Amino acid sequence: MPLDFADEHPNVEVISTDISPIQPAWVSPNLKFEIEYCTQEWTFAPKSADYVHLRWLAGSIPDWYQFFREAYKTCKPGGWVESFEPSAIITSDNDTVKETSALGQLGKLFIEGAKKFGMSFSVYEEELQRKAMEAAGFIDIQQYEYKAPLGDWPKDPEMEELGEFGRYVFLSDTEGLVLFVANTMCWSEAEIHVYIAHARREINSGKHHAYFKQRVVWGRKPEE
Repeated sequence: MPLDFADEHPNVEVISTDISPIQPAWVSPNLKFEIEYCTQEWTFAPKSADYVHLRWLAGSIPDWYQFFREAYKTCKPGGWVESFEPSAIITSDNDTVKETSALGQLGKLFIEGAKKFGMSFSVYEEELQRKAMEAAGFIDIQQYEYKAPLGDWPKDPEMEELGEFGRYVFLSDTEGLVLFVANTMCWSEAEIHVYIAHARREINSGKHHAYFKQRVVWGRKPEE
């Protein structure tokens, strides 16, 4: 995403952060990558950013209120912060994803596993984005929610394409998605492999109209 954003806004300085140096070497001249631990005090100058974009940090932030206080501090007066976070719960509208199925159990695995190391995968369910942004002092807070399908089951062409992409991402790294949390929950290697096989089979069957919800929340720092 930072690559596309920098290309689309050549007159804007774009800074993308990560905890590992895994970024490409060839990028737009207005884009730079920095190593930054967002769970600690941010190293950016106060009031230096017009826009702060935050995405998919569930399970990584120990204190969401402190996290958004750092975002508020970094934002210029009048600047905006935007946060994208998913629900960990995979469900369906027609009861094709049973609570006892592999897909139905995935959210519970992540929510319970995250508690073991002091994190939360219930950011969506607890409405932490809005609550923490309000507590930090942001105003004009708005939000938008949408469903992200897993698989090609949707009849709408755009949702079908999104579902195909979601299925590809899930299948291409199911082990990476599940392994750490499953180990935290003391699953055996055999249990992990059996679970992954069931989850892949359910997604590929086309019988499970699975999706998870996402919420986008954005707010503005008041003018001084």
